[in-house]
Amino acid sequence: MKGVMASATSSGAVTASDSTELGFKALYIGVGGNVSIDHTEGGTAVVYIGVPSGFILPVSGVRVNAATTATSITWMNW
Repeated sequence: MKGVMASATSSGAVTASDSTELGFKALYIGVGGNVSIDHTEGGTAVVYIGVPSGFILPVSGVRVNAATTATSITWMNW
């Protein structure tokens, strides 16, 4: 994750849903899998394939979609 230097000031558990709005700057992936998100700039869902366990995914978004197969996800903001 070259170039990402931040410390989370708020965080919380993620329940993947096609309707729950979150607003996050990164996601911690507890148990790996695919992660489907909606970015803050609109458009269609983006799926990150095969995100490993213990990885911090440095992406801003507003939703973690129900199609996500990764679990134990935590959203983070700073």
